[in-house]
Amino acid sequence: MTTPWGELALTRFPEDPRDRLRAWDASDAYLLRHLADREVPLTGTVVIVGDRWGALATALAAHAPTQITDSFLAQEATRANLARAGVQPGTVRLLTTQDPPPERIDVLLVRVPKSLALLEDQLLRLAPALHADTVVVGTGMVKEIHTSTLQLFERIIGPTRTSLAEQKARLIFARPDPSSAPPENPWPYRYTLPDGIGPASGHTVVNHAGVFCADRLDIGTRFFLGHLPPSRGAERVVDLGCGNGVVGTAVALANPQAEVLFVDESFQAVASAEATYKANGVPGHAEFRVGDGLAGVASGSVDVVLNNPPFHSHQATTDATAWRMFTGARRVLRPGGELWVIGNRHLGYHVKLRRLFGNSQVVASDRKFVVLKAVKR
Repeated sequence: MTTPWGELALTRFPEDPRDRLRAWDASDAYLLRHLADREVPLTGTVVIVGDRWGALATALAAHAPTQITDSFLAQEATRANLARAGVQPGTVRLLTTQDPPPERIDVLLVRVPKSLALLEDQLLRLAPALHADTVVVGTGMVKEIHTSTLQLFERIIGPTRTSLAEQKARLIFARPDPSSAPPENPWPYRYTLPDGIGPASGHTVVNHAGVFCADRLDIGTRFFLGHLPPSRGAERVVDLGCGNGVVGTAVALANPQAEVLFVDESFQAVASAEATYKANGVPGHAEFRVGDGLAGVASGSVDVVLNNPPFHSHQATTDATAWRMFTGARRVLRPGGELWVIGNRHLGYHVKLRRLFGNSQVVASDRKFVVLKAVKR
């Protein structure tokens, strides 16, 4: 990546030489050019929100910024990119969306996320730390910045305007208005599950901002809840890519002897899963882990893995995450252990499962979704 301060070698995490997706885009480059060309004073406390792979934090490391991210993978990518650039550990402060933000912010740089809810939550959490002289600049691709995006900046921070587009990227400029108190933060959001979906019927879901389908049960999960594996007494079950944890919670409700591990790369998701589990007073034992899929889970230690894999990485469509989840599941499953997957029919996950496990069985299907089971031989 070419920046006003030199060239940077950047990678995503986990690093894969076959991955053709870059660790930055035109919106990152546009923001950095603006900061250099306008000689924006990067003094005081500089906070970078939503830096997808650490490109901004690495480029601005000389100013000792604080990075705030919801993504474990983005945080690990940032660590690797900083090390590659020769930045001393601790120079850049790495926080998650679940950590308390800095008490005072002098420069706020926002990489607009895909989730409008996550943007709302983060702006509301950061607004009390802003002052009249705080420089606030957002950045994103044109297709990511909508009228609703600008309205959020206007409502929470203050008067907002945008730049002209360059290379399909745009900047957002907001001027803090300390005389106006920010609105109340509605997150996390709670709702009650409908009847007719098995053990989870009528129970509570807690969703932090940015987690998929924050205000209702999505149709894919609803279908999955109706076709979960039967309880087998004492067993170790992993809700892989757990989101708000409703699938793993349903397993725990149906089988109090199960030990359930909730795993996601999103700090917001794992916080949601833990809150959902605790809100329902579920008996039994559960563990909540933010991480890179099943990394760190012992091989041959799991009986069942439940998975609804994502097929997007930000705006890019890719099956790389699903493939890594499937290979990780095969490693951690005991002989005879099962991977249960739900996905859109057109994604063709049965082909990957047969290639990896040597078998794949359709448990249930409708016109849109299919639930598949693969057994480790």
